[in-house]
Amino acid sequence: MDKKILDKNFDFANAEQKIYAAWEGAGAFRAQNPLKKLSDAKPYTVMIPPPNITGSLHMGHALNNTLQDIMVRYHRLKNFETHWQPGTDHASIATQQVVEKKLALEQTDRHKLGREKFLQRVWAWKEESGGMITQQLRRLGASPDWQSERFTMDAGLSKAVTKAFVQLYNDGLIYKAKRMVNWDPKMETAISDLEVVPTPVRGKLYYIRYPLVGGGDDITIATTRPETLLGDTAVAVHPDDERYQKFIGKHIKQPITGRELIIIADEMVDRTAGSGALKVTPSSDPNDFKLYQKHKLGIIEIFDKTGHLLASDDIPEKYRGMERFAARKEMVKDLGDALVKVEDITHTVPYGDRGGVPVEYLLTEQWFLRADVLAGPALDVVKSGKVKFIPETWENDYYRWLENIEPWCISRQLWWGHRIPAYYADDGKIFVAADLASAEDLAAAHYGKKTKLTQDNDVLDTWFSAGLWPFSTLGWPDETPMLKKHYPTNLLVTGFDIIFFWVARMVMMGLYFMKEIPFDTVYVHALVRDEKGQKMSKSKGNVIDPLDLINEFGADAVRFSLTALSSPGRDIKLSMERVRGYRNFVTKLWNGARFCGLLLGDEIGAVKVGDEAPTTNNPINGWMVAELARAIKQCEQHLADYRFDYYANELHHLVWHEFCDWYLEMVKPILQDKQRADYQETADTLLFVLRQILIAMHATMPFVSEEIYQHFFASGDKDFLCNQVWPVWQNKYDHGSAHDYVGRFKELVERARSLRTTLQLDEKIILPVTVGGQDSWADSIIALAGLRRVSLEEIKKPENKNIIAIPVQGATFSMGLPNDLDMAKMENLLDKKLAQLDKDVAVTKQKTDNAEFMKRAKEEIKKELLDRLVILQGEQKLLNDAKQVLLRL
Repeated sequence: MDKKILDKNFDFANAEQKIYAAWEGAGAFRAQNPLKKLSDAKPYTVMIPPPNITGSLHMGHALNNTLQDIMVRYHRLKNFETHWQPGTDHASIATQQVVEKKLALEQTDRHKLGREKFLQRVWAWKEESGGMITQQLRRLGASPDWQSERFTMDAGLSKAVTKAFVQLYNDGLIYKAKRMVNWDPKMETAISDLEVVPTPVRGKLYYIRYPLVGGGDDITIATTRPETLLGDTAVAVHPDDERYQKFIGKHIKQPITGRELIIIADEMVDRTAGSGALKVTPSSDPNDFKLYQKHKLGIIEIFDKTGHLLASDDIPEKYRGMERFAARKEMVKDLGDALVKVEDITHTVPYGDRGGVPVEYLLTEQWFLRADVLAGPALDVVKSGKVKFIPETWENDYYRWLENIEPWCISRQLWWGHRIPAYYADDGKIFVAADLASAEDLAAAHYGKKTKLTQDNDVLDTWFSAGLWPFSTLGWPDETPMLKKHYPTNLLVTGFDIIFFWVARMVMMGLYFMKEIPFDTVYVHALVRDEKGQKMSKSKGNVIDPLDLINEFGADAVRFSLTALSSPGRDIKLSMERVRGYRNFVTKLWNGARFCGLLLGDEIGAVKVGDEAPTTNNPINGWMVAELARAIKQCEQHLADYRFDYYANELHHLVWHEFCDWYLEMVKPILQDKQRADYQETADTLLFVLRQILIAMHATMPFVSEEIYQHFFASGDKDFLCNQVWPVWQNKYDHGSAHDYVGRFKELVERARSLRTTLQLDEKIILPVTVGGQDSWADSIIALAGLRRVSLEEIKKPENKNIIAIPVQGATFSMGLPNDLDMAKMENLLDKKLAQLDKDVAVTKQKTDNAEFMKRAKEEIKKELLDRLVILQGEQKLLNDAKQVLLRL
């Protein structure tokens, strides 16, 4: 393509849309990439955590997918057969709620439509609006293989879900039973723990007197839910509580119904909570249900599935059918003298995240999976290191849940989802099979004749299908080539909040069905908080929309911000200013590349840039290539260690400081003189380094790097940076001597600049400095500090009476200062600067000399402190030398 000078500004809005369409249209993200030869390539596979079809991109998604994309693009550059599996989750309860709200606007509901027509409406909504988040992921620059996109209710995944259910049932691991579950009275379904939101609310604590049977004494209990006392079957106290020991084994009267309750003793009771006496309502509280099981108490069900009191003989007629909170108010009035007192309190109430109302704990008949059987192998693979968590601390959360796992309620009373493949005969006999015909065959074999069957109305918990995601998306239960090559997968990037609900279940399901782990590494990313470290929420008004950031600053700036701030174990404090700062870095790279074009002009098209570093004789070029090699090696290590922050910081330092601030300025005078012997070498090196930087940058800043590549290096419409090869030449490259040579002059320039600033010398004054040798390379460097090379004899001439020695690594330079310096003013400036330096050195040394602190500190903190101490002490020596010069004048 034609080579031309880059525009003055990077038009990210236009470039992002154009570039992404070109990538996707050419199949650049395919595992079997048509643009690369990958016949013998090793697989690298990442499974996207499938977002809900009801969802839109938030900062958690942006972080999660940016980190995945970095690893995917990096391995694509490393010539792996890279497969990033995209897809979306059907999100049963969330999606059904969205469609039901639309129906309500039409003054109808799902029951009026019937199941079949309602599901038609849901599918129509899904086709029209359910793919919004995948388009938003494209805006972010995510590069999964969109042509292999899956949906948890597509035909293939539905087949996998049915297969898994039937197999687990036949193996005795799925059963139906009546147990206590989280119940959402508004949505009228069981919900998972993840869908329960503990919410602090203002409420009341009611102290109620229960009289002892036979009179003469009473016990006061405390409750926040007086309406539940209709289901009381006991009162519990702690066996060591002296206040109540004499009552254990006696009976007490429930004040509303007069029902007699036994007083039991159990260590579960908290003596410090409320009155220390606990009313036991087994049908409405999980802990009370455990007491019921342990002490063989009675159980009385009081609520229906809509949160109303049952119309049963156990409920006084006055309250039957009454809504739960209305019943609370009425019952408080009816307690009369039995109500001792009422306290205003703040307490935590479980709310359903979709229904938005307090959850009830109900005894209902549900389908359960014996998760305890699957938990053992899932624990073993993490404890043995076959599956590792980063950071490792999250392993403890994983262990804690699996070691105390309860049966998994896998059924939901919804219509949208995978309908449970269980069929009932009129006598209640259950037949579980892949479809109705297969179930009828089972029934015929059982009854000896054809029998009418009715399918279970419930659907499966969304997390059931999500647990199969790493292999169902690759074709299981069929033996597909993709399944054979890409399972087990390599990396899972996820949030800590679904370690239990998704990560552990994928491990359990993968080991059970595939006999292999689903992935070997789980990277648990942090939360993205606001700039003050507060969790983002709509109520606080501090939510940052990633799409707003992309629109204002570009996807590259947003991605790089998240990358640079991703430190394991630390939440990200994000602000507009941080993103704006990294937008400036995008601009720095763009301007640096543009400057290359301005320096070389039409020569760009004549320079052949290969994958191998050019031969360098000029130490400036050798130094730049050495710095590039060092940085790329470091980037590789940082990505291997999942230190995304280190990777970003390495690139930032390389591009901003070494390439733009130093190298481009050092080679500028060389490239302005085409007659120089080192011109072609420098031109070759400049473009080689730029191309390698673009490759190294691409994983985190894909758009600006691709746009620059297309201008300078692309050889055709389908020659993309995203399909180039990660640098390998640096492993055999060492220019230590050039690094030392240029390093000395860089240090000289930095010290001279520092001294000039401290002494407040006019930037226009060119200062003389001694530099040995006859090479012209040094002139390109020292000119950056406003220095002019002179001989030692010249600088010692009588008129140059103010001379200062500047020590640098392995050398000492002599620099002349103006003869008309105001000595008193200069000495005062130096004293002030030295006083501050002495203080900074003392504070830093206090930390570095503290053995206990250094032992506990993280490696990056220790390195930062030690590097800072070296810099501060160097400044101390320089200014002390300058002061001594001034004192001698």
